[in-house]
Amino acid sequence: MKKTILTLVAFLAIGLSTNKLFAQAAPATAAPAATGTVLDTLSRNPDYEAMALLVRAAGLTATLKEAGPYTIFAPTTGAFSSLTPAQQDELMKDPAKLATIIKGHVVAGKYDKAAILKALAAKTTLTTIGGQVLTLGVEEKHLVITDAQGNKAKVVAFDMVGSNGVAIGLGAVLTK
Repeated sequence: MKKTILTLVAFLAIGLSTNKLFAQAAPATAAPAATGTVLDTLSRNPDYEAMALLVRAAGLTATLKEAGPYTIFAPTTGAFSSLTPAQQDELMKDPAKLATIIKGHVVAGKYDKAAILKALAAKTTLTTIGGQVLTLGVEEKHLVITDAQGNKAKVVAFDMVGSNGVAIGLGAVLTK
């Protein structure tokens, strides 16, 4: 199953790099407006393709295409590859368990960098659409998200904006 996920990710990466190779350069302008949902934004980013694929495998595409807004705490593709082959196989064979894990990474509401820092200062916790509580903290000068089981993930990217929310990149998978 690990080979299947890696093959899909490699195929998508090749397709995306080919598209970028033939794209014409546009003049530098202000940042473009969000095009597509936050899930579309993840799908277009090679670092987060695995998360987008797993959302689809879990049957959550329709949910995350709704108006939202949503904040997706998206582990990088590399973070998913750190799961053991047995863990990956188990998740792919059990869409309900996979959906629980994915829902543990999604919060209703839009928490861009400024909103996260404000929540951190107020010591606010965030509740995912799956009912799990996420705690914001700082460790070694890095923002860290911790789930109720104590799994931690360092924030590695902010403000990947979509029309219905924002994605925040994580360096690890929560709620395993």
